[in-house]
Amino acid sequence: MIRGWYTAASGMRAQQWRLDAVANNLANVATDGYKKDVAAFKASPELLIRRQDDDGVYNIPPFGSADAAPIIGKLGMGVELNELFTTMTQGALKETFSDFDLALDGAGFFCVATPYGERYTRNGGFFLGKEGFLETKEGYPVLGENGPIRVKANNFQIDKDGRVWINAAYPDDPEVMVGRESNLWEEPVLLDTLKIVEFELERYLEKQGISLYRESEFSGPAMIMEEGSRPRVFQGFVEASNVDPVIEMVQMIEVNRAYEANQKVIQTEDQVLGTLINQVAKFGS
Repeated sequence: MIRGWYTAASGMRAQQWRLDAVANNLANVATDGYKKDVAAFKASPELLIRRQDDDGVYNIPPFGSADAAPIIGKLGMGVELNELFTTMTQGALKETFSDFDLALDGAGFFCVATPYGERYTRNGGFFLGKEGFLETKEGYPVLGENGPIRVKANNFQIDKDGRVWINAAYPDDPEVMVGRESNLWEEPVLLDTLKIVEFELERYLEKQGISLYRESEFSGPAMIMEEGSRPRVFQGFVEASNVDPVIEMVQMIEVNRAYEANQKVIQTEDQVLGTLINQVAKFGS
């Protein structure tokens, strides 16, 4: 009887894990580049139930031996959290009209330099830092294949292959630009190429907060993506979260109902056990 309490309690605990994941997803619906979390569960190890009164082994000549305690069936011990993994599906692209915003259309990650080493992100909402480097909003430089990318406002373009071009002939000299349109480009020079990486098992990347990921022993090391397999880069866009708020709200309702069902199981078992104890005490007296 008490075993049923633990089974139902494990179900309640599983729904708490699921609710935490759903709540975190809903809280990041508007976070650019966010990838939703999904809680996966597995059944706890099952027990074999045998008939106790016939415990033992007896011989059946000439066929050998037989089990005198046959298996009645299996007894489930509830459920437990297997893993909390991230779904890396593509989010919608939102146009921002800012030259510093970038979005990836396809698998891959931007690289940024942090005090703790390289980190990876899908959030391309970048800014121009005080020293002219392309940075995240936390101030971490965005990396090209040759190091941090240093540009000037209105003087760089990034094509769909991630190559960064600058206008070396007519930079920001107002005297040179007299009589010319501000968007006139002549003799573009290749500055660098965005460092875009992939992983063997990207679902096992570890979230570090502020839209950053780090590699784990299961994800494998970061590998620079070769030309032809790289995702398309869109300048002036950011990737929205891949969370569907309608689906998450439906899952939240399912979680609440499943939690209540397990709660009622505990209440019912408690009532049955209380009745049993009272009846035994009544007849025993």
